[in-house]
Order: sequence, then structure tokens, then C-alpha cells
Amino acid sequence: MSAPSRVSVAVLSWNGRHHLETCLAALEEQADPGVPWEVLVLDNGSTDGTVPWLEKHYGRHPRVRWIESPVNLGFCAGNNRLAAEARGDAIALLNNDTRPEPGWLAALVDALAAAPDDVAAVSGKIVDWEGEHLDFGRGVMTFDGHAFQLDFRRPLSKARVPRGGEELLFACGGNMLVRRESFLAAGGFDESYFAYLEDVDLGWRLWSGGERVVFAPDAVVRHRSSATSDLLGNYNRGFLFERNAYLTVYKNYEAGLWERLMPAVMLTLLTRTQTLLLENNPGTGTLRLDPYSGWIANTAPAAAPPAVPVTLPPPRPLTPAGLAARWKEYGTRDLAARGWRKLKQRVLPPPSPAAPEPPRLTDERTIAQFRVLTNLIGHLDRAARSRESIQRRRRRSDREIFDRFPLYLVPTYPGDDPLFANPAFTTWLPDDLPIVRAKLEEVMEAG
Repeated sequence: MSAPSRVSVAVLSWNGRHHLETCLAALEEQADPGVPWEVLVLDNGSTDGTVPWLEKHYGRHPRVRWIESPVNLGFCAGNNRLAAEARGDAIALLNNDTRPEPGWLAALVDALAAAPDDVAAVSGKIVDWEGEHLDFGRGVMTFDGHAFQLDFRRPLSKARVPRGGEELLFACGGNMLVRRESFLAAGGFDESYFAYLEDVDLGWRLWSGGERVVFAPDAVVRHRSSATSDLLGNYNRGFLFERNAYLTVYKNYEAGLWERLMPAVMLTLLTRTQTLLLENNPGTGTLRLDPYSGWIANTAPAAAPPAVPVTLPPPRPLTPAGLAARWKEYGTRDLAARGWRKLKQRVLPPPSPAAPEPPRLTDERTIAQFRVLTNLIGHLDRAARSRESIQRRRRRSDREIFDRFPLYLVPTYPGDDPLFANPAFTTWLPDDLPIVRAKLEEVMEAG
């Protein structure tokens, strides 16, 4: 491979016209990257007037062109569409809610040109809008396919930022330059993901296919974090995180390692689902019951005898004299009420205890978890075909990859803490696989 001869800057936008105003203006201020370049925008089914705005402000621009989709294709399919339409042999993926520094594109091009031939992509640095805190420098992946932006939101003075040319497991999809040939040969982004963790999946595929990813610290963009993704809503994003994490490990772990890790991955997903179900939905206390602990088939233990025998006075005989004595003691009203209660006890069956409230699924986050399970089961064949294709391209073992980039185990979701601390769970993690145990606050600014 050689330095790119032409670069296409790919910008995906969904109802982000106000973001494009800043992003495209910043691209106008870019220093000369030393190669011809273009800006290619995909309007992803927006309803905010993005296309008329582009026509008005960039209709005659020699470098800017755009594609219009009538529906939201998602981040993955949208960027694949941009890659298919790109004229460059390298594609710079850029989030629309960013402001690239003037030297951003030149730094990416220089880094890729200086890299060895087996480098398929370079990842730039992302900071917050004020340029004071880190957004993305290096990503780490957990054993079950989730990922973190290491030191996300930490001040730049304290954040662990990689050096120039340092290897990364994956480049961030919002600031990366990738060789178009490598991107397409690896299959591009998995369109079944829609959004999230697609860059983790792509990075793993590039590495297993024999290529590498490195860091370019001078390629800086400022980012309004989650400005676009907030439009999806928290629960819908949660569905994508859990579903896509599972797909990432299922498709990419090599044969032999996947079978060893699958029980821990599945138990983690099910524990999170069960914890959310029990803690956030009414009536789920009944799910904790063991029906053979006194609930069915006379399985309740016999009542223990009293510690000290109690001698009760014999009942008064039902004679005219006895009734007269009771009438004198209780009065007419109380005597009649007591007699009626005793008659009911002897004649009528005892009332059944109140039936416990049945479980009801009302919590949106719990519903999202069950949607994940339903989706995965409903698309097993598609995922299996993707796995087969990825493993067929493999040129590098997972052992070599994870010796470079250890997997993480970070309690993050409800149920994680007790599960990950359980010795029985630990026995399901291969003892010959590098795994870093860390707390969430050690990985990122959790607040």
C-alpha cells in the first residue's frame, strides 16, 4: 500500500442541519492535506430541511456533494452508502456534530502515508467542545463485546492519550481515516447493527484479517458528545448496546475461544435482564418463590411444637346455664357475633389467602433487554453467516490480538457486581486469556 491519492470526507447527518453549519464551515478552513479531497454528505432521512439548506449554501461548491436518503438508514448502512459513493481511495469518517481543527485532515493523511503497509486505518483524537476533556483516544473492549472510551471526560492533563503511531484495537467511527479497499474487503460496517459498536466490530475484523490500526494524536476534532444519539432515546440505545455487543463477540471470537467464553457471555446477558426484571417491575417478587418450599403439594414443614406446654381451660358446656352465663358476661350483641363467627368456621370453608400479584412488565429498560433476546433468537442464521465470513478471512489469531489489547471486565450494568464477584462465574473465564478487572471509575469519568 502507499499514501492515499485522494480522500473523501464522509459526513452522515440525521436531523443535524444545525450541526452541519459548524462542521462544514470548519472543513472549509482545513489546511492543505497534500492530496485532492472532497466532502460527501448523506442526508439520512432528515425532516429538518437539510437538503434545501445544502442546495442553498453548497449547491455550486466544487468540493461538496451530497446524497439524499428518504429514510434513516442508520449509522452503519449510511456510512457504507457513503463509502460506495466515495471517489477517494481513503475515507475520512467524521461525525456531523464535530468541529475539526484546521490541521485535522492533513494529520490523518500524513499518519496513514507514514504508516507501514499493513495499517488499514488511523484514528484521530476527539475532545469535548471546549477542548479541555478527552472524548476518545483509545478504546477498550470487554469480554462480552461492550467497549469504553478510555478516560472519557477526564481532563486532557490526566487522560491516557496514546502516542503517535501507537496501535489501537479499533478506530473511532467519528474520526478515522480508513483505506477504502480495506474497508470494503472487511465488509464495511455491519448494517444489522444500525449504530453503536460497529467501529469495535470493524477494528476486530481488520486485525483478525491481518491488518492494523494506529493513532494520530494531531488529528483533533471537538465533539458535542451524544448530540445526535440522544435523539434515539436511552432505552432504544440500550437495546443497540446489548444486542450489538453480543453480535460482536459471537461473530469475531475464533473457534475454540468462543465456545469457552460463551457461558460467561450468556450468563452476563441473562443476569442483567433478570436483575432489571426483578428490581423495576411490579409483582416480580413471585419469581423469587420456590414452589416446593410450602407453596404446592403440602410441601410446607409441620409447625414446630411450642417450647412450653400451654394448658387451656376446657370449653364451657353448651347448657342453658352455660349460655345464660355467657349472655351475662358478653351481652346480647357480642354473644351473637361470637356465635356467628364460630358457626362460619365450622360450616363455611376457610378463606383462601390472597393470591400474590402476578408479574407485570412495565419498565422500558427491562423491555429493551427482552427485545435483545427476541432479536438475537430471530436472526441466528444471519449472524451465523456473518461469523462464517469473518472467520474465513482470519489471518491473525485472537491470542495475538488480545496479547496486545487485553479484554476488560468492568461491572457496569445492574446485576454485574455480584455476578462478577462470584467465584463460580470466574471459573467460566479462561485462565489463559488476558483480562483486566477494573471499576467503572477507573476506566472513565462515571459521572
